[in-house]
Amino acid sequence: MKKMFKMVGLSILGIIVFGVIGITVFMSCSPQFGDSLSKQQKAEYEKLSNFKKGKFQNLQPSPMDMNFRKVFKEMMNKSPNRSPKESIPVQKIDSTDIANYKSVQTRLTWFGHSSFLLEMDGKKILIDPMLSKKPSPVSFSGPTRYSEEPPITAEKLPNIDAVILSHDHYDHLDYKTIKTIKNKVGQFYAPLGVGNHLKDWGVNDSIIHELNWGDSIHFEHIKLACTPARHFSGRGLFDRATTLWCSWVIQGKNDNIFFSGDSGYGKHFKEIGEQYGPFDISLIECGQYNENWKFIHMMPEETAQAAADLKSKLMMPIHWGAFTLAFHDWTDPIKRSLAKANELKIPVTTPKIGEPIIIGSEEIPQEKWWKSFVSEEN
Repeated sequence: MKKMFKMVGLSILGIIVFGVIGITVFMSCSPQFGDSLSKQQKAEYEKLSNFKKGKFQNLQPSPMDMNFRKVFKEMMNKSPNRSPKESIPVQKIDSTDIANYKSVQTRLTWFGHSSFLLEMDGKKILIDPMLSKKPSPVSFSGPTRYSEEPPITAEKLPNIDAVILSHDHYDHLDYKTIKTIKNKVGQFYAPLGVGNHLKDWGVNDSIIHELNWGDSIHFEHIKLACTPARHFSGRGLFDRATTLWCSWVIQGKNDNIFFSGDSGYGKHFKEIGEQYGPFDISLIECGQYNENWKFIHMMPEETAQAAADLKSKLMMPIHWGAFTLAFHDWTDPIKRSLAKANELKIPVTTPKIGEPIIIGSEEIPQEKWWKSFVSEEN
């Protein structure tokens, strides 16, 4: 009997060892995981105040106090409204409409989740372009997009002047999208270390610009400021926080825009508002939250408070409407953030996916379009 238990134990151990080896080899050889920091980069980053012992640091302590029992219970007790019961139709965009847009008015189009096309001062800028079906390193696993496809596919996009990236998580930095558009993009702007992934995927080093918090750069007449966020990074098992995460300030001739990237609520919003505000519109995450990770993904009520801190004239809740990456009902983020914004008297825009916003216009999208996709709505 002891011999049999020993053999079973050895067999299980062998399966585990071979599994770990297989995963390690797969991650080392598969390009979608990107590239890691060089020794030279690590040595340079160690001189920075926000990089210690091989990891980037948040401005405030941001622990993930995981109650695994509670998390498991939430995972198993699935709400029927955690994702839409049917595919969400999106407003389609024609590539010629993008290519021929010449208006002096800034136009902003949401692709779902945290992806945008920004048309400002004659420039076409993609923000965190994630246009694939799944925010995952493999096509057979991971949450699926709520809509059949985004408003426009990566293949149909016309030439893009610049891409702005907030961090390297799969739902913000998508391998397939970058590979598809890299030869029709003029410049890439990213936080420190993220350029390694881009170079590994064939993007020319000469068009990649990496910034630290507090750095700014001019893309012709448009000013881009890399500002703090309260989050983390990583695409593999062992690279957590080895690349930087950030928010962005985008200042054109007439319009001032804030993009939160992923972030927990923190003092940085007020500091950014004081330095760069007021903002004509702030694109602020409101979804994929949980009490167990509230320091790296803010709660929806904090989204509205962040907009107030930023001195924002208009708020758009983002990081929802495309994928289920947490345990809440898919419409909870927008309902809760809207309720708090109404309390704080902050104007909110809620465009359909693919519906353009004209910054400064008296008419902004405010339809509660998601009500059509849930059986019971308050």
